[in-house]
Amino acid sequence: MLAFILRRLAQALFVIAAMLVIVFFGVNVVGDPIYMLISPEMDQQQIAETARALGLDRPIWEQFLVFLKNAAQGDLGRSFVHGESAIKLILHRMPATLELAFVALVLAIVIGLPLGLYAGLKPESRLSRFIMAVSILGFSLPTFWVGLMLILTFAVGLGWLPATGRGPTVSILGFETSLLSLDGWKHVALPAFNLALLKISLVIRLARAGAREAALMDYVKFARAKGLSQGRIIGVHILKNIMIPIVTVLGLEFGSLVAFSVVTETIFAWPGMGRLLLEAITRLDRPVIVAYVMVVVVLFVTINLLVDLVYSALDPRVRLTEATS
Repeated sequence: MLAFILRRLAQALFVIAAMLVIVFFGVNVVGDPIYMLISPEMDQQQIAETARALGLDRPIWEQFLVFLKNAAQGDLGRSFVHGESAIKLILHRMPATLELAFVALVLAIVIGLPLGLYAGLKPESRLSRFIMAVSILGFSLPTFWVGLMLILTFAVGLGWLPATGRGPTVSILGFETSLLSLDGWKHVALPAFNLALLKISLVIRLARAGAREAALMDYVKFARAKGLSQGRIIGVHILKNIMIPIVTVLGLEFGSLVAFSVVTETIFAWPGMGRLLLEAITRLDRPVIVAYVMVVVVLFVTINLLVDLVYSALDPRVRLTEATS
């Protein structure tokens, strides 16, 4: 197990280092942020002084060396627009995005898993066919359109839920959350469901496929022959065995919920990292873009590592396969 963990850590560090190089050069060769920051009345000397102050007058390779030196100390640069540490800006917005992604993931599990189990265990029923038809819509409908329809229906039409913003927050061990108040849950409901819709459809299909396959296995038939209740057969013999691929996929999908929440956060004016990224892109705020992408890369790599460890704990054959390969 120790060798397995060390090998995964080495791979994770290599991926982060490679992405550090790719992200820096990919962002810094696009556009010229100087002309987004200066005043139209500035002359060439003032423009040159601004570029010098931001370090943009140096060759790209020299900028990269300075970036590496600062990154080793946990500094990914200062925002051109806000004048603050880029990583500090990202981390300040991260709790809101993590909160939104967490609620969306819970919704995907709570809604998708029971529906997928039912559709897999009773594939010929009308309700199962309806569930699968709805899951296709979940994959097909664009996120921005669904978000607008949710606002028009539940915020504008019915007036049940707020359309934008985040509820009042409370700090717990330095983490700001709005989930400890009813108003906070009202604010997060619509954006979380909008973000979770695709994942709900994914969980439905994964659970359905796993349940149909597991229901035909000999150990399930033997459990029925022993006279075990249907609830015990589903909870112990079927659900336990289909959870391995679902845990793997959902672990990685949590990273995608964080990384691709830009549209949802923009529609619902949610004060998370996604909105900050969109503002940074429109203003060519390179340090913020680099910091955002690197935070997401580290998050993806960490989640992937944790999923591998959980997977190997659930199925020891994973470690044995890697050891012999």
